[in-house]
Amino acid sequence: MPGRLQFRPRWWGAALAAAGCLAGVMLGNWQSGRADEKRAAAAATDRITVQGEFLPRFTVLLDNKLHQGRAGYHVVQPLRLAGGDRHLLVNRGWIAARERRDLLPEIRTPAGTVALQGLRRARLPRAYEPAAPPLRGLVRQNLSVEEMAAWSGLVFEPHVLEQHSELADGLTRAWPRAEAGIDKHESYALQWYSLAALSVILFLALSLRRHAPPAG
Repeated sequence: MPGRLQFRPRWWGAALAAAGCLAGVMLGNWQSGRADEKRAAAAATDRITVQGEFLPRFTVLLDNKLHQGRAGYHVVQPLRLAGGDRHLLVNRGWIAARERRDLLPEIRTPAGTVALQGLRRARLPRAYEPAAPPLRGLVRQNLSVEEMAAWSGLVFEPHVLEQHSELADGLTRAWPRAEAGIDKHESYALQWYSLAALSVILFLALSLRRHAPPAG
């Protein structure tokens, strides 16, 4: 006669299951949060038109930006808004990197007053950066409005402009949609939550042991 099943977990099995479940839930929550951020950004996007003058002396190049598999930079400059002393940080577009990293591309900036159309964004695109260095030189991994204001001494609007209107500057403005990648983040979140559930199921299954009945 077969023995009864008994739940007899091992401590190391419980520890592994807890670690796997916690990691799956945390990573799933992170991916879900990224999807929510992109969904909120898409809902809050406004198309705006502004006029002003670029200030090329405060140009910043955001590094590691790809276009059709080619490395390059996003060109970011302040725009002094017409009729006042306030400024708007503008992501003007993409430019290819040169053959050597110590050689920076030549940036063409239209002189005088320009009219720009584009999308209002809460911030510039951000890449992973362990610790942000102080703002020195042209090339940066990330840039915030607050950092630009502290460096330049200028007064800025709290948002940035992603330029969509064309200018004779040689820059590429093939911007991704704000909602791009939401499906990918949701898919990754489901995979991580499934891993968390699998950790618990395996722990329960492997902790069941058949207890042999006493002889006689």
